[in-house]
Amino acid sequence: MNILQKISRRIIKISFDVSVTTIEYFSAMDTYHQKVDTLRKFEDGTLGKEIATCLDAHELTLVPKYESHDLKHVLLDYKMTAEDEIRMQAFMIGNGNYSIPSFAIFIFGAFLLPELWMIFYSDFKKGSATIKISKWTIETHAHRNLSQLRTELAHTTAPQKTIYTMKKLTKYGAYASIAAGIFGMLFCLPFLFSSHMADLVGAGFPFIGGAILVVGGLLTLSNLALHKKPQQIVHA
Repeated sequence: MNILQKISRRIIKISFDVSVTTIEYFSAMDTYHQKVDTLRKFEDGTLGKEIATCLDAHELTLVPKYESHDLKHVLLDYKMTAEDEIRMQAFMIGNGNYSIPSFAIFIFGAFLLPELWMIFYSDFKKGSATIKISKWTIETHAHRNLSQLRTELAHTTAPQKTIYTMKKLTKYGAYASIAAGIFGMLFCLPFLFSSHMADLVGAGFPFIGGAILVVGGLLTLSNLALHKKPQQIVHA
């Protein structure tokens, strides 16, 4: 992982931390601390117990209005990392969770992590093929055995639906990334020949960022081409 990829993940993590802290600051948290205490008392192996264990391991608590968010992290086995956070949003959008927060988080993360676009696309497809879980809540599923729930998800598929729209969106996103990257590089290029250090530093990082966008877009188009199914030959 290069320095820019590390910086991108750090930006995502800081953004999430600030958002959670802000929500907690303006919320009455006693109720949510009590909910976590209740989850700790569930039997080992249940979804509720595993949620509490995950929160305790990361020194977190339930976030007001987003309690089901942690349920999905544990149920789908996505880690509490910047990368897995965006992957989970890709899964949930594919699963039919068309909410403003999901789209906002996904777009924000996809913009900063262009090298993972094909992974996000794979998660989107998994979400599309899985029964809808966007309405699942801690109250209705915390008592269920986690292993059994995961088995049910693995063996119960959603009705087949087209994924052409997501492919098209990914393709256009790749073209947009390449265009934005080239524009940024061309804009910064004259400043790279300046004799002033401030110009070199100020233009250098955006130039590298533009290069990353171009490379990410090209890699995405390349992967899309590799994943195309060969056309069937019709014999007369």
